[in-house]
Amino acid sequence: MAEDQNAADAEGPPNGTDEANAAPDSSAVRVALWRALHVQADPPPPVFEDEIGLRLAGPDDDWRRRPDMDPSATSGFRAAIVARARFIEDLVAERTGHGVTQYVVLGAGLDTLAQRRPELAARLRVFEIDRPGAQRWKRRRLIELGYGVPDRLRLVPVDFEANEDWWSRLSAAGFDPGLPAVVASAGVTQYLTRDATAATLRRLAGLAPGSTLALTFLLPAELLDPADRPALEATAPQARASGTPFVSFFTPGEMLALARDAGFRTVEHVPGTDLAHRYFADRSDGLRPSTGEDLLLATV
Repeated sequence: MAEDQNAADAEGPPNGTDEANAAPDSSAVRVALWRALHVQADPPPPVFEDEIGLRLAGPDDDWRRRPDMDPSATSGFRAAIVARARFIEDLVAERTGHGVTQYVVLGAGLDTLAQRRPELAARLRVFEIDRPGAQRWKRRRLIELGYGVPDRLRLVPVDFEANEDWWSRLSAAGFDPGLPAVVASAGVTQYLTRDATAATLRRLAGLAPGSTLALTFLLPAELLDPADRPALEATAPQARASGTPFVSFFTPGEMLALARDAGFRTVEHVPGTDLAHRYFADRSDGLRPSTGEDLLLATV
C-alpha cells in the first residue's frame, strides 16, 4: 500500500521534545493487548477479533505474564473493552450502510479498523486523531508491518498539550464538514476536564446533519456495581502514577445534559449493562463486562 504523503507532510518535522513521547500511551497499548487476549485466552466465539493491535504494539514475548494481563483478574475490564469496540464498529458499519463516508476516531491509540476491515474501510475515509509523537510511531509501525498508510486512512496529529485546534487539523487532513460522519471517542473523557468535554461536544454538534457520535464516559464510584468499586479504586492511582490521571466522572444525566446543551438533535444513554446483554448473554464461560463505563450516543 502506498503511504499517504500529504498526511505525512502535514505532521511536520519531529522535534526533540515530542520524539521522547513518540510512542502510544500505556493505556492504548493495554487496550490493544486486552483485545488480543480476548481472542487468545477466552473461549470462542470472540465478541471482537483484533490481534493486529498486538502486532502494532510489538510487546515482549512474555506480555501475557504482565499483571494487567491476568486472564482471570482482568476479565471484566477485558470484556468491557471488547464490548465497546464491538458496539462502535457495529455502529460504523450500520451508518456506512446508510451512505456515511467519513469516520473520525478521537484519541485513536492503536485502532485497527482500517487494517482489519478492508471491505468496510474501502467505503470510508478514516481520520485518526492522536498526539503527534504517537502518530509518527503508528505510521512507522504500519509501514514496517506491511500495512502501509493508504489514502483512505488519515493520521491526524494534534498537540493537545499546546491547545492545538483539533478541528482545524482535521479539516486540513481532508475532512469535509459538509458531509455526515461517525465520530467515536472511547476511553478519553476521563482524562479531560468537564469544560473540555463540553467544548468538544459543542464542536461535534456542528457536524453535518446525519452525523453520529459514540462517546464513552466513566461513572462515579457510587453508580458502580459494589463488586467493581475496588477495581476502580485500584486503577485510579495507577492512572495518576502513569501521568494520565482520571479527571472527570459523569452520571448519565449529566452527560445527556451536556450533549443536549451542546445542540445535538437526539441523545441516548447506552449503559454498559446493555452491551453485556447484547454481546455476552449466551456465553457459557461467565465472561461479562465490569460496570463503570457507559456510552453517549448522539445524533446531529
